[in-house]
Amino acid sequence: MGSGGGSGVKDIGSKADLDDALRGEAPVIVHFWASWCAASKQMDQVFAHLAADFPHALFFRVEAEEQPEISEAYAVSAVPYFVFCKDGRTIDTLEGADPSSLANKVAKVVSDSFAGSASPATSLEMADAPTETIKKLPEENGSSHNESPSSDLSDALRMRLQQLVNSHPVFLFMKGNPEQPKCGFSRTVVNILKDEGVEFGSFNILMDDEVREGMKKFSNWPTFPQLFCKGELVGGCDIAVAMHETGELKDLFREHGVPVISKETEVVDSTKSLSSDATVLEMSEELSDSTGLDAALSSRLHVLINSSPVMVFMKGKPDEPKCGFSRKVIEILQQEKLAFDSFDILSDDEVRQGLKIFSNFPSYPQLYIGGELIGGSDIVLEMHKSGELKMTLAEKGIISEVTLEDRLKNLITSSPVMLFIKGTPDAPRCGFSSKVVDALKKEGIDFGSFDILSNEEVRQGLKTYSNWPTYPQLYYKGELIGGCDILLELQNSGELKSTLSE
Repeated sequence: MGSGGGSGVKDIGSKADLDDALRGEAPVIVHFWASWCAASKQMDQVFAHLAADFPHALFFRVEAEEQPEISEAYAVSAVPYFVFCKDGRTIDTLEGADPSSLANKVAKVVSDSFAGSASPATSLEMADAPTETIKKLPEENGSSHNESPSSDLSDALRMRLQQLVNSHPVFLFMKGNPEQPKCGFSRTVVNILKDEGVEFGSFNILMDDEVREGMKKFSNWPTFPQLFCKGELVGGCDIAVAMHETGELKDLFREHGVPVISKETEVVDSTKSLSSDATVLEMSEELSDSTGLDAALSSRLHVLINSSPVMVFMKGKPDEPKCGFSRKVIEILQQEKLAFDSFDILSDDEVRQGLKIFSNFPSYPQLYIGGELIGGSDIVLEMHKSGELKMTLAEKGIISEVTLEDRLKNLITSSPVMLFIKGTPDAPRCGFSSKVVDALKKEGIDFGSFDILSNEEVRQGLKTYSNWPTYPQLYYKGELIGGCDILLELQNSGELKSTLSE
């Protein structure tokens, strides 16, 4: 490859191709993506737009799971992930779907590369005004920072989500299905709806990443399960539990004319206990019929999945993972101090291909707890940060029950800078939360966050734990810094960044 810029986005087929490109003079921007990740597909459109606007830079795509050598070299553990290179070395990275940050970083690396010389083309003028670039991209993608979080959804996806929400008077977006919930929160809401005696539709968000990520924006609610009644969001698990206990949920269903079904028509748990070889064979034959796999392979996969209370199907081995996604899950399990077994899917293509069909999950790694699929690296990371992973392990009897205090400690220390707010950083639900988010972003401080509106137990428990009665609450390395007023004082005095980096 030459030293000049290229036209459009090119796919990298090997590490040697990328190394060759890095030897040139042009800045190089690499997008690590995955075919199963909806966010990757969305950012791909932005990436292509930037490639057209900055023709003197080289834009490459790398399919992260198919090119493990390259992913390993750049420590890629999640997608989408962007690497910015100049003079053969990495000068910046970006993780996640953030069009504005991507545009800024591209503009900066290009402008820095041509600083002190004439701009090689008029299109490079955009690099001199990154703010204008950022404004243009959201407009051309049909979104704006001032619009609702769902405004950047495509019309087709928004229509699909609306149809799902309206498909039943009561509808639940959950992990798993009513017969086999894949998390404790989903199981709790299913049991509540059964106890209320109402018919409901459901959608397994583990089966469709586009729906999973889209619903977070569509409903402006960051977690699952999500319960809807007559097209309106009721809330998540905690809200459903509270309304069920007070009788408000029954009143809500009555007010909206939701019919109550007889107890005889409630869904029956079809999970079978495996007490004998005959039962295993019967289960394997049923699974074979439903998946199209032969009975022998179905039986083998079932035995592998249940060979350990915590089982990981991964690329490589725990002491030598062959991809960043597998490494991330292993690190999380080690942080949780869990005993687990693993299977290297690279060593057995029959298992590798068969398990995708068996689990109806298209990628690796795959984590199973108590014989039930939890998900891949992104789901495991999300559950680890929220404390849901510990709760699932406790429900399965693998670890002792997690106390609220333990969960709060885990949340507070899940990121060096941790913010508990109303809403999310992209869509704060109160002015104080918005001010704190803006201050942290202005200082260029990376931070984790938790939406206290999504979990009433955390919301009330943290007030007692921290002895701080209001939100937002900002923590640094597990220590409470304070709320909105204190943070703004630190910002005004120029001490905010130093306080959060000591």
